Amino acid sequence: MTDNLNASLGSETWIPLDTTSLTKHLLSTYHLHRASLHAFTACDRKYTPKQGKPFGRRSRAVETKKTLQEMETKFLLFEDETNQGCRIRPNRPDTLQECGFNSSLPLVLIIHGWSVDGLLENWIWQLVTALKSRPAQPVNVGLVDWIARAHHHYTIAVRNTRLVGQEVAALLRWLQDSVHFSPSKVHLIGYSLGAHVSGFAGSSMGRTHKIGRITGLDAAGPLFEGASARDRLSPDDAIFVDAIHTFTREHMGLSVGIKQPIAHYDFYPNGGSFQPGCHFLELYRHIAQHGFNAITQTIKCAHERSVHLFIDSLLYPGMQSMAYQCSNMGSFSQGLCLSCKKGRCNTLGYHVRQQPQSKSKQLFLVTRAQSPFKVYHYQFKIQFINQIEKPVEPTFTMSLFGTKGEMQKIPITLGEGITSNKTYAFLITLDLDIGELVMIKFKWENSAVWANVWNTVQTLIPWGTEPRHSGLTLKTIRAKAGETQQRMTFCSENTDDLQLLPTQEKILVKCETNSKKSNRKIR
Repeated sequence: MTDNLNASLGSETWIPLDTTSLTKHLLSTYHLHRASLHAFTACDRKYTPKQGKPFGRRSRAVETKKTLQEMETKFLLFEDETNQGCRIRPNRPDTLQECGFNSSLPLVLIIHGWSVDGLLENWIWQLVTALKSRPAQPVNVGLVDWIARAHHHYTIAVRNTRLVGQEVAALLRWLQDSVHFSPSKVHLIGYSLGAHVSGFAGSSMGRTHKIGRITGLDAAGPLFEGASARDRLSPDDAIFVDAIHTFTREHMGLSVGIKQPIAHYDFYPNGGSFQPGCHFLELYRHIAQHGFNAITQTIKCAHERSVHLFIDSLLYPGMQSMAYQCSNMGSFSQGLCLSCKKGRCNTLGYHVRQQPQSKSKQLFLVTRAQSPFKVYHYQFKIQFINQIEKPVEPTFTMSLFGTKGEMQKIPITLGEGITSNKTYAFLITLDLDIGELVMIKFKWENSAVWANVWNTVQTLIPWGTEPRHSGLTLKTIRAKAGETQQRMTFCSENTDDLQLLPTQEKILVKCETNSKKSNRKIR
């Protein structure tokens, strides 16, 4: 595979063979191969995105030299859902009127990240469209175009983030002075390096004129991970700060997104390390076959998923993704963290409940691989009695039946053998809203061969003088729906037969008595 990689790079390029160096090379090369269908061409005030290839090598050099001399950050306002931006020039009040700025409405400013190809990416227009296509909740939508400073080596672009943040702050102070527009009505949405630009803008405003909200979309990790709060996005930079982490795969040697908490609410979809549908495990094989072009969609998929999760929250207001406070993804996967008490849950995306906290809260959730990303979280606790002294490792499935639908044969992984008189907790997520859960079918899925072995074993084991049943005794299943916070306890439909053997299926319904046990807290 290594030979194929080096061959695909050409004879003049060689990369180290260790995983860390390879990963760093992948992440750098990713930005060199990013494709975009849009580019800005300047008229005096109007900027119209168009399809086309990047500049040729010669014209690119001329253009780069020109923009480096100007080093100009542009502020564009979008009057409608079309991809036409009108340029606002600080200290030119006439441009506010010409661009249709409405001082009675909130202002949402989108801030892009690092750029090697010098092009603005497609997700910007998708986010603009999603924000503008909400007539019931109109807002001013703008873009901070800092391509002139983002189109550099990464370390230089990082240095420029503070300067661009100060320019954004200068714009907001001018709006405050010229049209009495309060910074508390401003929402900055920054992606990758743009998240830290947002943070520097907020810190430049000072404590007495705080920005209303900052959203960091997979804020850049390299050169920011572990930095002090004043050198990155932090909760102090706005009245409310939320962050979505989608590519923090630090064990690969270098992550694209920052892992540490940087907001009042930090959301970690699918644990934050990587995202479903992005197929990272197949990346090296794809590179061997297709060269480094193969990394473009793979790495971009996870890093940019933060943006699409946010857009999803705008496009599907009735399907908001709920996240839950937890110490780590491992505990969350065991179903131990579906509580909404004391602000322990919140909505991911645009409609987040804005409750500033003295300490950052880390929230976890599971998502689908494509939009709409929402799933429904369920916590289950099952109490078994195992009548064999040694642990057994059976395979189970659950079928769930609700008032709106059903989901059949969901595989259950308990992660350890079944031992005597122990309760097991786990998480199940559903793509479908099945309504209120009313019945469960629980099946031991081992084959008939295993059932025969089990029957043979039970005849060989001395059970003692007391008559005793072999196998597993299934007492109750307790359930909690994360989205509704409803708790339920299910008992066997046939209370005289609680024994479960291989290939058998038990039907459980809501327990008849509303006992204290059925309503007790499931943490």
